[in-house]
Amino acid sequence: MSITVNGLDELKKLAGSDLGTSEWIEVTQERIDTFADATGDHQWIHTDPERAAQGPFGAPIAHGYLTLSLFIPLFTGLLDVQGVTTKVNYGLNKVRFPAPVKAGSRIRLAARLTSVEDVPGGVQITVDGTIEVEDCTKPAAVLQSLSRFHA
Repeated sequence: MSITVNGLDELKKLAGSDLGTSEWIEVTQERIDTFADATGDHQWIHTDPERAAQGPFGAPIAHGYLTLSLFIPLFTGLLDVQGVTTKVNYGLNKVRFPAPVKAGSRIRLAARLTSVEDVPGGVQITVDGTIEVEDCTKPAAVLQSLSRFHA
């Protein structure tokens, strides 16, 4: 379920809050192939299902950066900030990929809004996120994301 806030003052009140978990999304082979085309990374472990079936994971896996890129659509399902003029990704403090995402797997985001700090013209939020893989004990990604919202 998405949390909606209107403006920076309401966003500030959420500092330290658990934002819950997003809906599941499927990471299809088509999505992996499209990402490979967009980035030029066509390593067989991602794009050759027959060869990947014989590889270390028993199936093709998503690129780590594909998994990371899905943070934004997953996150927007958790927090909707209205009443601002600009929303931008500011960066990442850390990212790790403890487990692969096999083609056909479903992932979701569990997130916590750890801080909201004033910056010129707006605020910067820090979000601790864990991208979980359905039926897997280890997460696909653990990250700390920074975003800025301007009034």
